[in-house]
Amino acid sequence: QIALSTDAGLSYYESFGLNWERAALIKARAMAGDIPAGEEFLDQLAPFIWRKYLDYAAIADIHAMKRRVHQFKGHGEIAVGGHNIKLGRGGIREIEFIAQTHQLIAGGRQDDLRCRGTVETLGRLETLGWITMQARSELTAAYEFLRMVEHRLQMIGDEQTHSLPEAGPDLDRVAVFSGFTATRDFADVLIGHLRRVQAHYEGLFERIPQPSGAGRDIGFRSDDETPDNEEALKALGFTDPATVAAAVSTWRSGRYAATRSERARERLTEFLPHLLEALAATSDPDAALLAFDRFLSELPAGVQLFSLLRANPSLLRLIADIMGTAPRLARVLSRRARVLDAVLDPGFFGDLPDDNVLKELIESDLVPVADYQDFLDRARVLGTEQAFLIGVRILSGTISAEQAGGAYARLAGHLIAALHPRVLKEMGRSHGEMPGGQAVVLAMGKLGGLEMTAGSDLDLIVVYDFDTASTMSLGTKPLAGSQYYSRFTQRLISAIAAPTAEGALYEVDMRLRPSGHAGPVATHIDGFIDYQQNKAWTWEHLALTRARVIAGPGRLAKAVEKAISQVLCRPRDRASVAKEVRDMRERIEKEKAAASIWDLKLVRGGLVDLEFIVQFLQIVSANSHPGVLDQNTASAIDKLERVGVLGGAEAKVLRPAAMLLHNLTQVLRLCLDRPFDPAQAPEGLKALLVRAADAQDFQSLETRLRATLSDVHAAFDRLIA
Repeated sequence: QIALSTDAGLSYYESFGLNWERAALIKARAMAGDIPAGEEFLDQLAPFIWRKYLDYAAIADIHAMKRRVHQFKGHGEIAVGGHNIKLGRGGIREIEFIAQTHQLIAGGRQDDLRCRGTVETLGRLETLGWITMQARSELTAAYEFLRMVEHRLQMIGDEQTHSLPEAGPDLDRVAVFSGFTATRDFADVLIGHLRRVQAHYEGLFERIPQPSGAGRDIGFRSDDETPDNEEALKALGFTDPATVAAAVSTWRSGRYAATRSERARERLTEFLPHLLEALAATSDPDAALLAFDRFLSELPAGVQLFSLLRANPSLLRLIADIMGTAPRLARVLSRRARVLDAVLDPGFFGDLPDDNVLKELIESDLVPVADYQDFLDRARVLGTEQAFLIGVRILSGTISAEQAGGAYARLAGHLIAALHPRVLKEMGRSHGEMPGGQAVVLAMGKLGGLEMTAGSDLDLIVVYDFDTASTMSLGTKPLAGSQYYSRFTQRLISAIAAPTAEGALYEVDMRLRPSGHAGPVATHIDGFIDYQQNKAWTWEHLALTRARVIAGPGRLAKAVEKAISQVLCRPRDRASVAKEVRDMRERIEKEKAAASIWDLKLVRGGLVDLEFIVQFLQIVSANSHPGVLDQNTASAIDKLERVGVLGGAEAKVLRPAAMLLHNLTQVLRLCLDRPFDPAQAPEGLKALLVRAADAQDFQSLETRLRATLSDVHAAFDRLIA
């Protein structure tokens, strides 16, 4: 139909719309009639045009469309006479396709790419790192030159044409009209532009890397398996080529949901040799392939991922490393393959995002979301993606495991800071505001100490205050103050930990709140102060050294921080505190004995001993040296040494011990969700541990670990005496 209702239009694009229509709609604008209605229609089409994930499947579709144009119109190689400067090789359409394809791939994630003009788009692509400065300069110059020639062509004959005259005076006339004194000079400039455009176009669409070595000999190209496949797989390094061949046959048979469509199998076949080479390059190729097989079996669809991998072969090695080393990350991939999108962001290999960048990223993604359930889902997608990126950085060596602890904690802190006001807003819908009410979230444990890992849960305490002159909230279903903030805390925990369609953000542990399981989930500021000053156990004050406000209004945050400082800085009897700490350590050892030296938390000389030493020294010396208070273990060691509480010799033991134990813990939590057994661990994981510890080999790492644990155990006995 040449005219249709908006409902029919939306229904069509949601159900049948193709990538070439997405590309066309990038330039769409309301230009006459009811402009607001037209703009609203285009806004409703945004999810169709701008996909949330990087859409590499669009590349194949758009290139196929370009090939069909050439087949139908008969445009051949680059020339001057008779060349179509719009649809021909190196012409205007190829420049537009380069710009629009990048927009379709990344515009769903980067709003700055949602613009109509081709030259403007090229500039933004350079700014965001998708194309080089040279590419932007050459494509822009070519576009402006070709458009100029196009205008001259159409002005000469006053007709809609894009083809240059074949030769003779007509071609000379175009050259002169375009500002050249000689047709040869015009031809040289034109062909230069066309060739440069074609080179950039081929770089995006047509340059498919070929496998090298044994990978070229793998013949999974049809349903009949090539007899030489097993020999080729063995040459690559697989020890059980028959099992590998059977797995590949399963993929290509369409038995898995991810390979059920013919298009998905075509995409898989195109990069299969590269995939097998990447898996073969891992420390345990057979285990890596079986992990990839499990990953593929759990993948709900494959076209997008396979198109992504075909367009970005460098990702294959990363995926192979994940499959061979980090089962936890592999499971994240199987549930959300689109987390790979962020790895392809040109800024990925730069510095870790700082607090301002992280806050802006979270706010820009979450604040505009109106629906609460959608908000929770988006928070989970964002959190999972960013945590995955931190894990990939550890795996690839882009950041140290030591840096990762702060990165994980900052991510969690900013996500909770974004959830906090939204949960309060939802509370207000039913229960209204609490007059003078405010609540802060205290981070404890690994989150508070900026030492989180991929597997850490969140230790939280919620402290609130309100106007005591008001006994009830102001909503249609009013609640008393204590009940109001208990309900708020329960909703906040649910917003963090409840599984939605996108899973859960984090597990939440509230046991460190005043009175533990027996106490209310939220504590009034007066009750918090009274409990910490008069009722808290020594172990609770040790835990309080890591307390850090991560969400809530500044006035209450300062009051809580002041109360914590007063509790931690009060005078203490060193001997009695030491006895309590040693008793606690003995109870832990009796109830939760370490199974091996690789139980880095509970083993004697491990993280528990190290943290007890630091926290003990902090609370017994803070009265005279308040500057020793720091939530982070490594930073606290530096401060304790600086004021003389910790001797230089002891600091030389504890500082490298903290680094070693935290680095090894980061890698193990990233890669495993079960105890580490060196006898059964893949060689790739051992190599990763060796790299994290900056050791020569795994044997020397174990020797160093045993010595470190012994030194920390001895320091515990000396310092907590």
